[in-house]
Amino acid sequence: MTPESIHTHLDGLAKPPGSLGRLEQLAARLCEVQQTLSPVTRPRACVLFAADHGVVAAGVSAWPSAVTTAVCELVLAGKSASAVMARQTDTSLSLVDVGLIRPPRPQHAHGTVPLVSARVRAGTRNLALEPALSPAEFQQAWEVGEREAHRAVEAGAKLLLAGELGIGNTTAAACVTRLILNCDTESVLGPGAGATPETLARKRNVITDSLRYRVLYQADSRAGLAAVCGLELAALAGFFAAAHALEVAVLVDGFIATSAALMAETLAPGTVRHLLATHQSPEPGHALQLAALGLTPALEGWGLRLGEATGALTLLPLFDLAAGLVTNMGTLDQVQALLANP
Repeated sequence: MTPESIHTHLDGLAKPPGSLGRLEQLAARLCEVQQTLSPVTRPRACVLFAADHGVVAAGVSAWPSAVTTAVCELVLAGKSASAVMARQTDTSLSLVDVGLIRPPRPQHAHGTVPLVSARVRAGTRNLALEPALSPAEFQQAWEVGEREAHRAVEAGAKLLLAGELGIGNTTAAACVTRLILNCDTESVLGPGAGATPETLARKRNVITDSLRYRVLYQADSRAGLAAVCGLELAALAGFFAAAHALEVAVLVDGFIATSAALMAETLAPGTVRHLLATHQSPEPGHALQLAALGLTPALEGWGLRLGEATGALTLLPLFDLAAGLVTNMGTLDQVQALLANP
């Protein structure tokens, strides 16, 4: 199905061509990704991958790693932003522990949101001092993501969403982005979860110093990415690549999730064909990532930067509208028939 045939169909609906603006653009993109003029957005499943980062010890974050577990416990209790939004949008939600330093406490592990324990290790190593992950650990985390995509699709999901939790992961995402795009530090340096001037300076140094892995990346892209990656980022990348292999559309969240999308496209070329960009984060590197992938965000200027797939969940109702219009709206031919038979 070509973009031209999709636009011909949209222009033939009972409205002036293009009169639904960006909603028509969403509809067109959904049709293109799903390769149908009867796109579907239900049932849908959202998977959150959580892990900690050794680089927090380098002082790159204003928050300690313990916050990752605390937020995970809120997710499991159905009290996080992502859990509330998933409930409001009738989206199945699950949380996957790929590498938390401290797993959720037992009294929180059986809440309203299911927890999948798939820990590769207790957080990454400090990428400021040594490779964050070995290639084998990276592959293990990638396979966790693949399994979760297969699990969701086997359970009936027709549309996938994915997100992450991990204090320190904007540093890892920036390093991943810099490695793949060979860009400068300032173009990917952002405040993350509210960095102070001091933490931002340390973050800048870590991102700049990560250039030492460029030679390794050029020799072995998987090993180079493992050196700066997070466990949840590797799992997200595996999830995106598996969604493409399964030919299922997946909504990509903000800066961190899009760094995983870059990894997926690098290691599994063609993945981008099944990715739908949801919004543009204020993180400076996000626009760079989206441009590199050739993706256009649906929501701009919203200031969304929480993570947890909240950008994807925010956009989801608009995709519902877009799919409904394409599938159920009358056509101009039907209008003409009605006029011919007053």
